[in-house]
Amino acid sequence: MHLETQRLVIREIQDTDWKAIHTYTQLPEVTQHTAWGPNTEADTQAYVKEVIAQQQQSSRQDYEFAICLQHEGTLIGGIGIHVHQTNAEIGYVLNPDHQGRGYVTEAAQAILTYGFEILDVHRIYATCRPANRASEKVMQKIGMTREGMMREHWYYKGEFHDSYLYSILAKEYRKHSNESNKKKL
Repeated sequence: MHLETQRLVIREIQDTDWKAIHTYTQLPEVTQHTAWGPNTEADTQAYVKEVIAQQQQSSRQDYEFAICLQHEGTLIGGIGIHVHQTNAEIGYVLNPDHQGRGYVTEAAQAILTYGFEILDVHRIYATCRPANRASEKVMQKIGMTREGMMREHWYYKGEFHDSYLYSILAKEYRKHSNESNKKKL
C-alpha cells in the first residue's frame, strides 16, 4: 500500500524503519497517552516484526503504516487502521519534531479515504485521552463527531483511563469530502 497526499507518503512499514520509529516511541512525552511505551529498542524491533507479519496475512484486518515526508522520504510517524467487521479504528503517532504542522490531519484524512473507499467500512472511530487535545483536534478536523466519553474503560500503566470516542460514518465522510473539495475550488 502506498498513498500520497500533498506533503506525505503513507506506506507499509519496512524492516529498516525501526530506528526512525524508535526515535519517537522511546520518548515519554510521545507515549504519555498511549497504552505502550516508552519503548526499548527491543520493543520497537518486536513491533516492526509484528507489523511485517501482519502485512503477509491473506485476510488482513490490521494495517499499520509509516508516515513519511514526500520530498525527503523521512519517516516522521505512524498511522493505523484496524478493521472489525463493518467498523474500523484509526490511531496515529508523530515524532514531536514534526508536530503542529497538520501532518497527522493530512495522514488521517488519507486513511479515512482508504478505509471508506478501499476497505469499504461503514464507520471509522478513534479514541483519545481527555488530556490529549491535539489528538482530539485532529478527529474534529477530519469530520468526526464526538460520541461521548468512556469512563475508566481501559487499564494500562497501572491505572484506569477515560477516553473520548469519536466516529464518522461513510455518508458523513462523503459529505465532508465534498464540502472540502468545494472549498478548494
